[in-house]
Amino acid sequence: MARKPKPAAAEVARPKGERTKAHILATALALFRERGYEATGMRAIAEQAGVSIGNAYHYFESKEHLVQAFYAETHRLHLEACVPALAGVKPLGARLAVLLTTKIDTAEPYHHLSAILFRTAADPKSPLNPFSAASTPVREDATQLMKLVIEGSDARVPADLASELPNLLWLFEMSVILFWIHDDSAGRARTRLLIARSSELLAKLVSLASFPLVKGMRTEMLELVRELRAGAESSAPGTPSAPS
Repeated sequence: MARKPKPAAAEVARPKGERTKAHILATALALFRERGYEATGMRAIAEQAGVSIGNAYHYFESKEHLVQAFYAETHRLHLEACVPALAGVKPLGARLAVLLTTKIDTAEPYHHLSAILFRTAADPKSPLNPFSAASTPVREDATQLMKLVIEGSDARVPADLASELPNLLWLFEMSVILFWIHDDSAGRARTRLLIARSSELLAKLVSLASFPLVKGMRTEMLELVRELRAGAESSAPGTPSAPS
């Protein structure tokens, strides 16, 4: 009779609660892939994971919390890959390319799942939307990583632009991820081309922004960005409601 394989030492060392939580999340992601997000309920996730529905809710208050945990995990994986890869890289365009390339590399195992979740996340009122209040922690962490990319570069960034640039480049990162979700080319070749070309173009635009000749235009643009963000924040979707 074949012996059941022993769990890895690192897995055994994790507290039981952490292992249970990770197992529930992995089960949920597998079901989302198989059945779709909308068609998968917490009860089905609990049954498939072999835990009680109460235990499932103990770790995750709702399906939305499961997806937010997924967002947090993918950011953690990105951070682990991106920061070492940035070491010694100084040009802003190259650093931006590193950030975006490591993002799609670490997210690649979840490409199909990302497309499934996007159907719900695209709804402006959905708590899964990357601009929602529920997504604030991961959004802020991702923006801080973008700030690290800028501050570690040799680019000269005007002070007024420096305060807004991480947010602006995070928006660009979101557009690249959206392109990646729809990219069916081998090895996501089209996304990689987009990253390589646009990263350098954006770095050139940032360098031009420091010229005195464009100061007035830069001021107008930043005022518009702040006004639009203030309006967006006042109407942002709320956090997920308690499960019924």
